[in-house]
Amino acid sequence: MKFKNKSLQISCDGGAATGKSTGAKMISKKYGLKFLSSGLLYRYASFLILKYNPRNKIKFLNSKFKKLDHKKLNKMNLHTPKISEHSAVIAKIGSLRKILKKYQVSFSKKNKRCCIEGRDISTKIIPNSDLKFFFKCSLNIAAKRRFKELKKTNPNINFNNVKKALRIRNISDIKRKNSPLLKHRDSVSIDTGKLGKQAMLAKMSKFTERVIKNKYGK
Repeated sequence: MKFKNKSLQISCDGGAATGKSTGAKMISKKYGLKFLSSGLLYRYASFLILKYNPRNKIKFLNSKFKKLDHKKLNKMNLHTPKISEHSAVIAKIGSLRKILKKYQVSFSKKNKRCCIEGRDISTKIIPNSDLKFFFKCSLNIAAKRRFKELKKTNPNINFNNVKKALRIRNISDIKRKNSPLLKHRDSVSIDTGKLGKQAMLAKMSKFTERVIKNKYGK
């Protein structure tokens, strides 16, 4: 692939179920970038705490994340309302965020061609990323997406509960003191409520091609 040996780092931010994971995965695949979901890191931290209930959560998580292979995350079912609510709570904890930030920054340093998605990637994790995207859509659209996803493994899932969990998560992310969800001034907005997958990829690709051209020439 063209530019396969050149550095290219893309950051993707946005609220819960806004399509940022889908967009980030598609652009990563198209340009051969290593992909990392910070949201899954927080969900994994929640999963571990809920499962093991460690006495010293920070020490416990620090040990776990030192040995974590990010590929493992994609194979786990971490999208449950319980984990969603709990991850929103622990995301406010500064000492925990430091552990996960360290993991993400280390990932970006090891992989000069990468795409990381989350809520503070453009503002805190890789503020010098070559390209920044900010994903958004209405709460109702986000809830329908998450409901459809969760229904595959839980047929009895309630739509209103899913919507409530997303609302709580978004409010918590925006209002939290440590690294709140913010749109970076250089971010390109991607409204996934108005774009299908292919249209989303086309828009992201247009800006990616522009960055590559400006950085490396034709």
